Amino acid sequence: MPESPRQLSRRPELYLSVLFFLSLALLNPWVRGDGVGYYAYLRAPLIEHSLNFENDYRSGNASFRGPRLDENGNFKSELRTPTGHLENHFTVGPAILWSPFFLLAHAGVLLAQALGSHVAADGFSSPYRLAMAFASALYGFLALLLSFRLAREYTGQLWALLATLAVWWASSLPVYMYFNPSWSHACSAFAVAVFLYYWHETRLGRTSMQWLFLAIFAGLMLDVYYANAMVLVILIFEALPQYLALLRGPGIANRPHVPGFTTLAAQHLVFVATVLLCFLPTFIAHHIIYGNALESGYIPLRNWLWRSPALLAVLFSSEHGLLSWTPILVFSFIGLFFFARRNHAVGGAFLSAALAFYLFIACYPDWAGISSYGNRFFVSLTILFVLGLAIFFDALALRFPARSVSALAATLVAAFVLWNGGLMFQWGSHLVPARGPISFPQMIHNQFFVVPRELTGRLEAYLFKRQKLMQQIEDGDIQQMKQQPPP
Repeated sequence: MPESPRQLSRRPELYLSVLFFLSLALLNPWVRGDGVGYYAYLRAPLIEHSLNFENDYRSGNASFRGPRLDENGNFKSELRTPTGHLENHFTVGPAILWSPFFLLAHAGVLLAQALGSHVAADGFSSPYRLAMAFASALYGFLALLLSFRLAREYTGQLWALLATLAVWWASSLPVYMYFNPSWSHACSAFAVAVFLYYWHETRLGRTSMQWLFLAIFAGLMLDVYYANAMVLVILIFEALPQYLALLRGPGIANRPHVPGFTTLAAQHLVFVATVLLCFLPTFIAHHIIYGNALESGYIPLRNWLWRSPALLAVLFSSEHGLLSWTPILVFSFIGLFFFARRNHAVGGAFLSAALAFYLFIACYPDWAGISSYGNRFFVSLTILFVLGLAIFFDALALRFPARSVSALAATLVAAFVLWNGGLMFQWGSHLVPARGPISFPQMIHNQFFVVPRELTGRLEAYLFKRQKLMQQIEDGDIQQMKQQPPP
């Protein structure tokens, strides 16, 4: 019997939800690397009621802890800020998103202690780390779900579903949803997806309350990851034609969804004020830590690569190039260009946001992300990558028989997922360096001859002997760091 449209619309989301539930077996609740800094903003205030990160940093993994301690085991003086705090340049947004799950875990641990359990209520024990890891995976999945819903509005369900699965498993996202959940990127993908989805759904005429919610989502997006400020370019793309039309007189200004000049300006001013208000957690934390609310702790903007951005290297370098490591995204970018031509108002806005983000990262001195799988910064644009890939498949279906395109698209997705799985295995097990450039010939050789031989055993260890495997990975990381020449 033919299915109703309502049933058809729900079935792909059910499939995605089942897959997400099954994928939780891959969840790796460790706090490592950058994740130590992000997690410290969660644990220290809620458990120790301060921004003293000494216990967090001492409990970090060896490759994080080692460079911060001197030969006597004391924190190096350069790590201290003018206020006497340990510097923490990582963002507070992930801690905000993790906190409901963390507090539930804390309540559960306290209840278990009252019943005789000996699980430590210190924020480091397994229930807390599991809560954080689950939250990251859930936020990553919600980003994918919003991405699917947005893509479905412009393409068929099949293309939206295939694109969602492709970006889920053939990009850098799974590393930061499951393997390194204490990093910010899955949370960032969610925050950007919420902002862009809400912008899209309200673009034809926002009420004052909708502007307020959009600003709250924008503020959260910036709290989670500063580079997400580039996504706000879509508001400039949206506002400039409106202001120009209002200044010119009749035309677009008479459409019901375009307010008058004064109203529009007031809405934008309220938006900016609300964003700054929502950014207060960052300002307050940095004022306490650095003595200056505007101090980011990152490389000063004056030292960025403004005159010589790494435009090609960001995309194609063997050192975590976006397209050389996650090639499925080539088709996502092509699809975004197609969409901009097809729908200038929406597609142009999304393309401008993606390009602004790309230019921003190309100007960042550490554009390669140091220890990064692919170019991890771009995980924030998950919703745009899903949409672009779905548009690409849809564009092919308009030019060639749909049955042939569906077979080709499914084959393409499967091939890239397998390729990405092999490369993630190489990166995680240090068959290729986690830092610095890699050898493409060696990586390709490993994909065909080493990964198939070693994957089964390592996967079994990951599922059933994870703690031992993680220690081996940490030891391998430290060894590779020692072999690298000093900067």
